[in-house]
Amino acid sequence: MLRNILGSIIALAGATAAVLSPFRAWYDGRHGSDFRVENLFSGLTPAHSVLLGSVFLPLAFAALLTLAAILFRSRAVMTVSGLLVLATAVLWLVQRSRLPAGLNTNSVGPGLAYVLIGAALLLLAAVVMRGRRPYRVPDATHGHDHPLPGSYDPYGDTQTMWRPPQE
Repeated sequence: MLRNILGSIIALAGATAAVLSPFRAWYDGRHGSDFRVENLFSGLTPAHSVLLGSVFLPLAFAALLTLAAILFRSRAVMTVSGLLVLATAVLWLVQRSRLPAGLNTNSVGPGLAYVLIGAALLLLAAVVMRGRRPYRVPDATHGHDHPLPGSYDPYGDTQTMWRPPQE
């Protein structure tokens, strides 16, 4: 339980950093909310974007995934959230590297650092979180716990089916 609480706190910090990043300067004084989602795939352009058409959209979706992962204690969903944030940053960096050499390529702002830190925190939260444990039914005759029918047994190597005790 403590690992899930600690993982949730780390995840909320990562999601907050990721969602705040579009409102900081990413490149040459332009905020991340100025870059269109299409620019992640087709190249950076000087055209501005509306908020929901900017890189804010995948980062906000990742924050919603983070909240769902915390609610359902899902390490897999938390990992997908972290990878989505990381993919947004990597795609933006790839498009920035395609800019002509004559442009000022050294003026990367703190917004990009926010999104990279947010991705790292979300992936760390997925590692820290314990996730859900399978519900085990106590055996009245032998004192051992048996998994529910069809559930995964983390202490065994295979999928186990519950059977009544042999008498």
